[in-house]
Amino acid sequence: MPYQGGSRLPTETASKLGHLKVIQSDWVKSLIEDFEYNDSDPKDESNTVWTEFDVTSAIPLPRIFAVDGSWVPVSSDNYPKKEVAFVKTALMCIDKTKLDKIDHENPHPLLLQDVLNGSALFHTTVFPLKNVKTPLGNNYTAVRHIIRDSIKVDQDGAYYETLKWLTYSKWGTGKPKSPAFECPHCSQVIPGLPYDADEALCASCKESVFLTDMIGFHLDMEDESASTTVPNTYMLIMETLMLLTAVRIFWNKQDKRLVSSCLFIKDGPLSLNSQYSKLVPALRDFFEHAKNVGRPVHLIGQEKTGAFADHLASIARFASPQHQDDPMTYSVLSHKYVRKEVYRQPDLANPYGSRTNWGEKLYVKLEPSWYAVLNIPPGLYNDNTNFPTSNDLIGLSRILATLPSLISRKYEGALYPIELANGIASMSSYPSAKVLQLFAKL
Repeated sequence: MPYQGGSRLPTETASKLGHLKVIQSDWVKSLIEDFEYNDSDPKDESNTVWTEFDVTSAIPLPRIFAVDGSWVPVSSDNYPKKEVAFVKTALMCIDKTKLDKIDHENPHPLLLQDVLNGSALFHTTVFPLKNVKTPLGNNYTAVRHIIRDSIKVDQDGAYYETLKWLTYSKWGTGKPKSPAFECPHCSQVIPGLPYDADEALCASCKESVFLTDMIGFHLDMEDESASTTVPNTYMLIMETLMLLTAVRIFWNKQDKRLVSSCLFIKDGPLSLNSQYSKLVPALRDFFEHAKNVGRPVHLIGQEKTGAFADHLASIARFASPQHQDDPMTYSVLSHKYVRKEVYRQPDLANPYGSRTNWGEKLYVKLEPSWYAVLNIPPGLYNDNTNFPTSNDLIGLSRILATLPSLISRKYEGALYPIELANGIASMSSYPSAKVLQLFAKL
């Protein structure tokens, strides 16, 4: 690892002569020869199975909801440096009939403005991360209360009600406790809050704990500082809660068909890691319940970067469509395929995605130059290595039939709903990060 450059001295450069002896190895020589070999007939070594799809075989979904978010850390220039993080998430409701009128090659700004007019909801908050003092308590206590208040107050508590709806499985007939979690005061395990409770007393230390403590943010904090994992994960949690708020509202409508007439789109994978995965079983249970009662919820997540996006980029050229008039194709990725071809790992003690994923992966190629990695919920998790198949992904046909009308030519693999939501939620330009930095100095 070289020394990095600073304001006075340059970066340490790598030795140009230190690798000469290694090429004396016959194995290394062979590797170099094979690496330089140019195969005149390249092919997809992963043998990905692609399936053609006829877009006229299913009815497109007429209502589109998309959610996206961003967060930015801001530091002051004085010493000791104050550090805060601003978080913003946006939920958009898009009228597909208006979206269909837009030229995907050269979208008219006024038509885009018509789509955006009155269609977005925002959620914003700010977290103290370091050296920010408040008379109400230390940094640890401040972040806990900000998380609770931010979710509970916005939109008259709609997002908080969705958290309770999800946590306590309010779509069903039972009255379960919340998942177990560690007390933020004494670290003892709390077996779960009573059904529909907002807060309760820890049996060990008698201190008050919140429903939002169940999510687990306090495990990434110290008394006087918080990790940047907190704002990043808060953004992911709020994206999920905002999208599920739209699902919950339509689910409770008198017309039971409404929820199944919408496409809900989330930017990023359908997964929650580490202690935040406590919400994953509830998400799986809901989608399984919706499937079983004949009210499928059509929801997708799009991955723009990462191992799956890199793998798809390396094999997409081998898949159909090769010409503009060819039918679209898709490939559902089994757990065995993910482990062997994407992650290139041996069998692990814990099955792939068993704790973290509430959506399964698939590749979609709509045009010769348009392809994407999507996630679709299957309902309950199955650890079979050949799971999932096309039949396991909820609403796959209607989702695929809807996608061609949503593609954008502005970015690689872009979908208009995510692109529009990102334009609103992005904090690099709205509001500008410079304004936020000035605010942090106050």
